[in-house]
Amino acid sequence: MAEKEMEKILKALANRRRLAILKYLKNRRQASVGEIAGAIKLSFRATSKHLIILSVADILDKEQRSSQIFYSIADSLPSAAKPIISLV
Repeated sequence: MAEKEMEKILKALANRRRLAILKYLKNRRQASVGEIAGAIKLSFRATSKHLIILSVADILDKEQRSSQIFYSIADSLPSAAKPIISLV
């Protein structure tokens, strides 16, 4: 794994809100932006930004269903992310 890729993954995980999102998704499997925002008590807009960061780092998968986007933890997680996600 390239250093730049590892840095992107570790930066994405180095945030308490994003860790809360991952913890929620570990228990729920899949959820919409609105559901996640409500669960972690954060605005829809701020939650969306955190979800995009996790998605760009290949930690989350997203699926568009009509007007909603649903997120789940990626099936093919980057190896650097696996041990950290197992701790949340």
